[in-house]
This record gives sequence, structure tokens and C-alpha cells, in this order.
Amino acid sequence: METIVFYQFLTEVPQAAAIWSLLLLLALTVLAVLVARPERDTPAVDPAPTARELAAAEAADLRRYADEVAVAAAGAAQTARRRRADWLTAQEQVERAWVRYDEADAAARRFAGAGALPTPRTPRTPAEYAARERYLHQAAMAAHWRGDLAMRQLSDVFGHRHGWDPRRHPVEQEALLSRAIRNARRADYEVAAARERSAWRDAELAASSARALADEAYAAAARLRPTRAMPRRPVRVAAALPAAAARWRPARVG
Repeated sequence: METIVFYQFLTEVPQAAAIWSLLLLLALTVLAVLVARPERDTPAVDPAPTARELAAAEAADLRRYADEVAVAAAGAAQTARRRRADWLTAQEQVERAWVRYDEADAAARRFAGAGALPTPRTPRTPAEYAARERYLHQAAMAAHWRGDLAMRQLSDVFGHRHGWDPRRHPVEQEALLSRAIRNARRADYEVAAARERSAWRDAELAASSARALADEAYAAAARLRPTRAMPRRPVRVAAALPAAAARWRPARVG
């Protein structure tokens, strides 16, 4: 029995030693290869960009920026034209409001002159007062349908409020109506004038923004061709307001 064990020990130990020697030799070989060629495990580093590549990238950025600014300048020019059209419309409205106020003021002045004359004497009977009331209501309704009296003022007439007395003589009622119409048209004119001033400021700001973006777009386009002479710049993309129109002078109530 001892002889068999001793025999197995003598035969298996050299085999195990040979296997471990082979594994150790293989590990040393792999380690030598890794040490001799370390670049396989080191990540590759991109080479630095050349001057031509840098110039191409910069040119692409400039081209993209020029395109973006050109689009913005075109949009600003369109906005400036729309704002100027709005201002011209508001200017026409304020001129019409002034004409209407001037007509109402002239009519009120005529009635003011007539007020210096004595009021015609009429019999003060219930029928006379009823006729005066009908006249006042009819005149107020006609003024309302012409757009000279607002619904609130018409309600005051029919409610006999704020000085609307149906017992007054028709001449006095006409004078009151003319003054009420003049005051209403003056209020309309003031609203239209304020709207025109606001539209003019908006048009000025839009034109200034369009001019600035047009200049920037031109400069960006010039930077794309630094070695070539740029042609003479044409008319600006966003035309400024005419000199006569830019000097805004609101009408004044006389």
C-alpha cells in the first residue's frame, strides 16, 4: 500500500510542476508583450486641428451667424413696415377725429352766439312742455344715431340727468346738445391722438431695431469675404420713416 502511494506521488508531482511551470511561462509571455507594446492599452489621442481646419470651422460659424442675422433683419424690416402702416392708419384716424371736432366746435360757437339773444316766449302749458320734451328726445336720438352721443349720454337725456331738463326751450336744448357733441368729439380726438402717439413710438422703435439688424447683417456678410472688396451698400433693408413724417407734430385743440 505504501509502495503504491509513493509511486503515485513520484509520478503526479512532476506533472503538476510541469503544468504550473507552463502557466507561469505563459503569464510571463503575456506580461512581456503588454510591457513591450503599451500603446494598445492607451486610448488614441486625436491630433491637434490644423490651421486650415480651424479656418474652415470659423468660416462655418460666421456663415451660420450671418444667415441667422439676415433672417432676423428680414423679420425686423417686415415688423417696421407693419408698424409704420399702423402709424399711418392712426394718423388718418386722428385727422378725421380733428375734423369732426372742429365741425362740432364751430356749431357750438354758433349756438353760443345765439344764446346771447333773449329766449323766444311761448305759452307755458302742459302741451308746450310735452312738445319740448318730445323735441329733446328726438334731437338726442338723432344725434345718437349719427354717432354724436354715446348710449350713456342718451340715457342721461331720457333720465333728465346732468342738466338735461325737458322744460327748457328748444333753442336752449340745441345749445346743450351742441356742447355735449363737441365735448364727446373732443374726447374722441384726444383718444385718437394718444393712439397715434403710441403708434408713432412703436414705429420709431421698430425702424431703429430694423436698421441695427440690417447693419449687423451687412457686417456679418462682409466678414465672410474679408479679402474681397464689398460693393457699395444698397438701400437699407428697413427704410426709415420719411423726414417729414418722422417729425411728428400732433394737432392741437384750438
